[in-house]
Amino acid sequence: MKIRIGIVGYGNLGRGTECAVSAAEDMELVAIFTRRDPAGIQSASGAPVYQIEKAFEMKDQIDVMVLCGGSAKDLPEQTPMMAEHFNVIDSFDTHAKIPEHFEAVDAACRKSGKVAVISVGWDPGMFSLNRLYGQAILPQGKDYTFWGKGVSQGHSDAIRRIEGVQDARQYTIPVGEALEQVRKGENPELTTREKHTRECFVVAKEGADLKAIEQAIVTMPNYFADYDTTVHFISQEELDRDHKGIPHGGKVFRTGKTGWDGENTHIIEYSLKLDSNPEFTSSVLTAYARAAYRLNQKGEQGCKTVFDIAPAMLHPADPAELRKNLL
Repeated sequence: MKIRIGIVGYGNLGRGTECAVSAAEDMELVAIFTRRDPAGIQSASGAPVYQIEKAFEMKDQIDVMVLCGGSAKDLPEQTPMMAEHFNVIDSFDTHAKIPEHFEAVDAACRKSGKVAVISVGWDPGMFSLNRLYGQAILPQGKDYTFWGKGVSQGHSDAIRRIEGVQDARQYTIPVGEALEQVRKGENPELTTREKHTRECFVVAKEGADLKAIEQAIVTMPNYFADYDTTVHFISQEELDRDHKGIPHGGKVFRTGKTGWDGENTHIIEYSLKLDSNPEFTSSVLTAYARAAYRLNQKGEQGCKTVFDIAPAMLHPADPAELRKNLL
């Protein structure tokens, strides 16, 4: 019997999840739910598209609901709401608010007896796991996380909201010198500005004040003010031609020492280079949907994160096969 999946939201992440579920032999996509008019949406897989309210009429037809909305406004409301009726997965990525999101979702799961897995993706998610493994294995050490080179969707959106901006893409870029210092085990003390730079490609509206736009970008608190930021003004045609993808990636390091006198140095490096940020995130969501279903089948309930789930729960193969082929 296949795991029956529903998807809430049909943007980049929702379309990526549709593709990932279609590639999973032990899953089937039952339906896609949206706040838009379903009549105007044709799914790539042919799965039916419904208004989001229709989901609650289909509780008996869906084993896991994958939530593909945004962290700022969608998921804080949608995940607890859906967790009262379904096993759910989300990619909530506002790091500072994860504890309160966890509490809200856990309370909803306790009412319904369902399982939720929140903050699934690559950061938070796979990078979080590697930070945990690194600290556990090398307790005397330091963590470093570098993001990019890649498109930051949130930062790009922040630029597009500036008056006079028609479109924009923003790239987060690790500083090569800082990266090499960490890789060599030098354990540098690095400021925010010393770890990453930001490069912006902006399409301005006709007649817009370019200097005002650039100043608004480089001084924007929480986004650009703490970084060395370069702004390029280009045409819409150039943006569409040269910056249409959504690549991303990054690296997590743990550097540490062992030995009675700390004489031996060790460096753990986990690296991702992604052609499509949303498609990779969707693939992680899909694997954890499998885990949520299995856990609930075993009678578990409540909210969980990637820290709480054994790796074997993610894989379609049974434990004996994993021990034979992967261990």
